[in-house]
Amino acid sequence: MEKKIKSGFVSVIGRPNVGKSTLINQLLGERITIISSKPQTTRNSIRCIYTDEKSQIIFIDTPGIHKPLSRLGEYMVNAATESLKGVDVIIAVIDASLDITPADMDIIEIAKEVKAPVILVLNKVDKIEKSRLELLLTKFSTDESHFDCLIPVSAKEGLNTNVVLEEIVKRMPEGPLYFPADITTDVTERFVVSEFIREKILELTSDEVPHGTAVEIEAMREREGGGIIDIEANIYCEKDSHKGIIIGKQGKMLKEIGSRARIDLENLLDCKVNLQLWVKVRKNWRDNNSILRSLGYK
Repeated sequence: MEKKIKSGFVSVIGRPNVGKSTLINQLLGERITIISSKPQTTRNSIRCIYTDEKSQIIFIDTPGIHKPLSRLGEYMVNAATESLKGVDVIIAVIDASLDITPADMDIIEIAKEVKAPVILVLNKVDKIEKSRLELLLTKFSTDESHFDCLIPVSAKEGLNTNVVLEEIVKRMPEGPLYFPADITTDVTERFVVSEFIREKILELTSDEVPHGTAVEIEAMREREGGGIIDIEANIYCEKDSHKGIIIGKQGKMLKEIGSRARIDLENLLDCKVNLQLWVKVRKNWRDNNSILRSLGYK
């Protein structure tokens, strides 16, 4: 007889840069999604899978909901709202260290319209005074809020993230094991590799440059005898000036991007990595449907 477990899908939504990916990585106990202090880091809805002896939770890490300024932005917002269909639990994340905005309240309203329990997570409480936290808890504990659960956390520090997991499991239905127990994401290895490279561009560049870049894996193959993986990747940007910034003086910036990415990729793939990066200009790629499709934004 098949053992019964708690299993289901959880959509994690919120404005850009409120800590959704950090929270999911903390809950999983490993880094699957990329993290940056810059908004709109996550562009796709990514399934991240947590499995233990009693439960399997499929987290859907979504792009931040925002007012789109390009077709890529429209894709991202659509991916986030589509993720709400058919889920068992919704986690709405708010950055407690910033003022609550109308956009935060709009996202809360979107979550409440879905027929699924809503857990409101007040993130980054390590950055605020106790008095501010008490005010926020009072604000969101009123009768008209209608949340199933309200949890203050610090995803970065791991504070109360175990409580989030417990409250999710309480609300999960009994169901099957949707994925093998050793699987932690449903995206391809190539996708994760491209995202880790893009994370380093986000870390090292500023202003509009990181938001106008995309990474495509041209080739990824293990050498005969094993032990080394050769990876060739294109970094696409929208302007010649951006290309110059990404390459840097005497190629120093591109070398640093590659060096930092290689460290993470070797940890991810558990072997040596030979990483080759090229920078190419694709003007207005964020508004070009054919390029968006080729990069996986469908």
